[in-house]
Amino acid sequence: MKKIVILTGAGMSAESGLKTFRDADGLWEGHDIMEVATPEGFAANPSLVLEFYNQRRSQLLKVSPNKAHLNLVDLEKDYNIEIITQNVDDLHERAGSKKVLHLHGELIKARSTNNEEDVFEWKKDINLNDFCKNGHQIRPHIVWFGEAVPMLENAIEITQQADILAIIGTSMQVYPAASLVDYIKPNTPIYFIDPKPSVNKNQFNNLTIIEDVASSGTDTLIELLRTLDSARDEN
Repeated sequence: MKKIVILTGAGMSAESGLKTFRDADGLWEGHDIMEVATPEGFAANPSLVLEFYNQRRSQLLKVSPNKAHLNLVDLEKDYNIEIITQNVDDLHERAGSKKVLHLHGELIKARSTNNEEDVFEWKKDINLNDFCKNGHQIRPHIVWFGEAVPMLENAIEITQQADILAIIGTSMQVYPAASLVDYIKPNTPIYFIDPKPSVNKNQFNNLTIIEDVASSGTDTLIELLRTLDSARDEN
């Protein structure tokens, strides 16, 4: 069974109604990134940061997976699918995807401020004086700007095993996630799904650009893959 590695970004969840955080002016919900998405911002104003993520979590719990998420689950019938997502939502899991790696953390989890490996599920608000079992303040389980990406090595290992790479709803401009494409085997087919693609056909070998949103773009991807498989079977 062929292994398809799928990299997903904010465009994957946009059709579920999730905001992509960053506006055209670079602000996240009216806040500078340094205020709400850095260790320094949390140290300076923890209440502001906790409330920012409380609002994001509340929004997440009100939405559902969209057709694109369900399409990736459908692909598991015929392929070994592993998803590497930059998204902090749990919509892939709720749709039924079995193998999902979160590069940037998970909104429905929290962790101790004293031990980054002390991670646990947390679907309600995080407030000041909410403590872990060892008595330390807890924080969102989110990789903030300036922090290490602990799952990066795992993501590289998965990407190296890909027979096919699909990139959905991400500009591939944010590092280190954008570097993952450098780890695929030579001539691995790449499918890039985005309504406003940030890549061109000369940028990668064996690249197919699907200029579309995630839901209908994944429809096209499934059709292309199954057409190619049928052609191989006939030969």
